[in-house]
Amino acid sequence: MATPTPSATSGPVSGAVSAAAAGTWTLGDRTVNRVGFGAMRLPGTAAFGFGAPRDRDQALGVLRRAVELGVNHIDTAAFYFSPLRSANELINTALAPYPEDLVIATKVWAGRDPSGEWQWAEPGRLRGQVEENLRQLGRDHLDVVALRVPPSRRDGSIGEHFAALAALRDAGLVRHLGISNATSRHLAEALEIAPVVCVQNPFGIGAPAEQRDLLRACGERGIAFVPFFAIAGEGGGDGPGPGTGDGEIEAVARAHGATAAQVRLAWTLAQGPHVPSLGTAP
Repeated sequence: MATPTPSATSGPVSGAVSAAAAGTWTLGDRTVNRVGFGAMRLPGTAAFGFGAPRDRDQALGVLRRAVELGVNHIDTAAFYFSPLRSANELINTALAPYPEDLVIATKVWAGRDPSGEWQWAEPGRLRGQVEENLRQLGRDHLDVVALRVPPSRRDGSIGEHFAALAALRDAGLVRHLGISNATSRHLAEALEIAPVVCVQNPFGIGAPAEQRDLLRACGERGIAFVPFFAIAGEGGGDGPGPGTGDGEIEAVARAHGATAAQVRLAWTLAQGPHVPSLGTAP
């Protein structure tokens, strides 16, 4: 059955908990509620839109319901697509004309060709990726664009790519910059080039010390640390990976009449006021 599709601008539902209940943080000059929505699984049932395509009406209803419940921070990417669905197109269809307080963040450097094969853009091709997001979302600028660092650059430089993205900000196509799947070294390098408003990294219960250190460093600089896979791992499982105390989490959830996902989300938000978290499509 398709999810009901209430108006995207009708305001919070009576009796429901608003995303604003967790407080707010800033992304540059934009204020967002700390509970946001990640669109990765919106087009399909698996990570990055792979898997069976979502029911279109259900996907549109999820987006409208999220905004109705106070979500004003949506994370997406042009490479979130299945053979029949595109996250950006679904967002455009469900929510345009966009509420004034809605912040849409996207990512570049990573890309996928029509067959789904991964591609990594050279610095000169980042403008094309930004313009593709603009076209799909139906906007003349992007609120936040994060540079998605490929695994091959984990120990390498991102300076040339980040400088190219900063030039697009100077040209007015992008308002604010972030980095994704990044290290402390990447953050330091990026800050030498332009302001960074967010770091988007996998993070949840059981996160390694390196990620916890980066989270603290972001807080010291007033930079949002935006976890993904805090509730569901990349492969679709509950949590960011094995060995994360699932039994203990289930016990805490039962004691509080909550779900394991709610416990994971609450723990993530408790890591600091600068930690907004992205839920995801069910």
